[in-house]
Amino acid sequence: MDAVRFDLHDNGVALVTLNRPEGRNSMTPELLEGFSLVMDSISAIEGLRCLVLTGSGTCFSAGADFRSIVQRDEGPGFRMPHERSYAMYTPFLKLLDVEVPVIAAMNGHAVGGGFGLSLLADIRIANEASKYGATFAKLGLHSGMAISYLLPRLIGVARAAELLFTGRLVSGRQAATMGLVSEALSEKDVLPHAIRLADEIAANAPLAVRSMKRAFYEGLDWQPRRAAFAEALAQAHTLATEDAEEGVRALLEKRKPDFHGR
Repeated sequence: MDAVRFDLHDNGVALVTLNRPEGRNSMTPELLEGFSLVMDSISAIEGLRCLVLTGSGTCFSAGADFRSIVQRDEGPGFRMPHERSYAMYTPFLKLLDVEVPVIAAMNGHAVGGGFGLSLLADIRIANEASKYGATFAKLGLHSGMAISYLLPRLIGVARAAELLFTGRLVSGRQAATMGLVSEALSEKDVLPHAIRLADEIAANAPLAVRSMKRAFYEGLDWQPRRAAFAEALAQAHTLATEDAEEGVRALLEKRKPDFHGR
């Protein structure tokens, strides 16, 4: 079974599906490599007009798999800790290279790096009953994949501060209220609605749409890759702390962590 599926519709709408439901579409080596390969293929497609990204099963993506890897070696040679942290996110960051609009059809829960992946999309459609957020503070870790950069720009400083500092998850309904997602729908309606929206976009003049997307982010001085690398430095530092060791152990043991600030 492919860890990431890719389908191209006749009207130029591409559907990319994270396809490891048994692992909650977490960031395993197989899924990250599959996503990287699919993104490379998409960049070569002529006639692409819109991309829809979704997950299979009950999760959009649960982020890092703490039973698997939290840092990743990318290519031969020695890598510094912050480079291995950044390498965890480079496959997902390839979404930034897609010149057409990207819609995240968030079929289920999105946490940590999976939540960060959704923030890289232009439009987000949520499952009203699912949970979304960045739980890094509960694990003793600094956030990654430019979440601390993207979130305040999307929902404002106060809201972002509350979510990041508490590590709280919010429902799809709450996410819609705070403007984090465009709409929150029932699970069965999330992907069909995203496809209809993609079809509506695909029916418009493709050069105009691409040009507007480019101008939109240039005007915002959008630099999530640079922010993701800066976050990797902080994340690697916190990963080496006793608090991070305790946070991950507590997560796996399904108990409340006991942090001591060291």
